[in-house]
Amino acid sequence: MSDRVVVVTAPGQVEIVADDPAPAAFRVRTLYSGVSAGTELSYLKGTNPALHAQFDPALGLFGGPPPAPYPVTRLGYMEVGRVEESRTPAVAEGAVVAMTYGHRTGWAGDPLRDRVVPLPTDLDPLLGIYVAHMGPICANGLLHAAADRHGTAVRDLGDGVAGRRVAVVGAGVVGLLTALMARRHGAASVVVLDPTPQRRAIAEALGLATLDPDAGDAAVTLKTAWRHAADDRGADVVFQCRGQAAALHLALRLLRPQGTVVDLAFYQGGADAVQLGAEFHHNGLTIRCAQIGRVPRGLSGDWDRERLSAETVDLLRQDGEAIRRHMITAVVPFDEAPALLLDLCNRRRHELQAVLDCSATA
Repeated sequence: MSDRVVVVTAPGQVEIVADDPAPAAFRVRTLYSGVSAGTELSYLKGTNPALHAQFDPALGLFGGPPPAPYPVTRLGYMEVGRVEESRTPAVAEGAVVAMTYGHRTGWAGDPLRDRVVPLPTDLDPLLGIYVAHMGPICANGLLHAAADRHGTAVRDLGDGVAGRRVAVVGAGVVGLLTALMARRHGAASVVVLDPTPQRRAIAEALGLATLDPDAGDAAVTLKTAWRHAADDRGADVVFQCRGQAAALHLALRLLRPQGTVVDLAFYQGGADAVQLGAEFHHNGLTIRCAQIGRVPRGLSGDWDRERLSAETVDLLRQDGEAIRRHMITAVVPFDEAPALLLDLCNRRRHELQAVLDCSATA
């Protein structure tokens, strides 16, 4: 039976096409596929950097024309499926697993190529969309904050936030999961900043404090409230989770002197609004990029993607009911994926977390 795959054929064009699966060590039938709007819409809009320049993984540099950028055939990285057949003891037939193979109704898997995370039976499979990749992105942010404070002596994901005052810029999925992880790991205070009332309302429904950065100067508000000494005020650490240069500048302004911004955002343009001659320079601040492809140097032996997924499962066991109720704002049939993505791209529809429901095919 052919799989059905969501494909971006050109900027502003998305469709579902058939794909005949190759022989495989195991076969997965998709149950749910989460939409990562920021990344996925960048392909629809034509703004993703990978569409315009090739990335050299050895040098870590963009440069030179990319291979044919379209069609984009692997869109999305938050899949949950059931293993319908397996020829390998590494993957159990019948298991419900989290993977990252894109929006499609099924996948031909190879345990030497694919990362497979079995989901515990007590976890709602719908929440499993966060286990393989999105949750580890957020956990890796906390790990970078811990490494910033303790170097290679990190023992717990809370080592960078426990007992500290934490600000999170951006109340999208990354920001909210990061804020919940910081709270779970003992942060003294967590405040989420976002200009969108609907997103602040979701954060508040999750029990998080919020600030509207457009209602007065949020940096003055936080620095007035968060006093370490007379001339030492502000957040110990800020997680920057909104892909706009102005958000990064706000994150810098929220920090106490010699504090750190842990940056989890995906920027698709320039950064003119980041005024490096202002607070960044005068307060001796640090910007630390927490990209999911890398854990902090020196920690890879103890902190791999599997451990970050395990931390995600622990969060979902604690806060999963609230996350399901408040963060997952739309579950739509797989066939409606093109219309959903185009509506999101053209701002005809706004969702915090949309999920494609493939369970009717599983």
